[in-house]
Amino acid sequence: MDTPEDEILIDRMRQGRTDALGVLFDRYVRLVFTVARRILRNDAEAEDLTQEVFIEIYKKAGLYDPGKGSVKIWLLQYAYHRSFNRRKYLALRSLYDASPTMTLTHLEITAEQAGRETTSSREWQEQLQLGMKELSDKERRIIQLVSLDGLTMREATGPTRESYTACRNHYYRGLKKLKDFFHRIETQSTREAKDVRSRMV
Repeated sequence: MDTPEDEILIDRMRQGRTDALGVLFDRYVRLVFTVARRILRNDAEAEDLTQEVFIEIYKKAGLYDPGKGSVKIWLLQYAYHRSFNRRKYLALRSLYDASPTMTLTHLEITAEQAGRETTSSREWQEQLQLGMKELSDKERRIIQLVSLDGLTMREATGPTRESYTACRNHYYRGLKKLKDFFHRIETQSTREAKDVRSRMV
């Protein structure tokens, strides 16, 4: 009985009825918050994202297609997607802010490729900026939109005026260039460390 009741709420939300949003919120807020907290590992961020998810669901109620699954599944997929995007955004923001928790793992660059643990915050920031300069304008733009601003690939087609396929291609080509860039840094650091050790022997 949950599915038709949920669909009725969606129909009412399409008509601009905020009371329907309130009912849907009460019904699934704990579920969405649990998903967000599991991914973000931060209660405050999870609470903010939960609010954002329901507000966006209300605005985009017209996009719901019952043929693709229940309202609950649609809501969960949206929560997962927004949570992962938010996590990538926070990871990159912490990197640009040079905070102690900075990481490149959510940009799909491994710790080994990104450098040694002894690299300072300022050095990390400088390395990333240098790596971004090796990208084309389109690659740099799509990576900033998706990994920093938290847009989905399809949402990024708007500001870039590129097709979904083109955005994906720019994104993954840019990621590969960044991976190669950090790999070169790691290789150079290893070579320099060996040279220093050899001179000390």
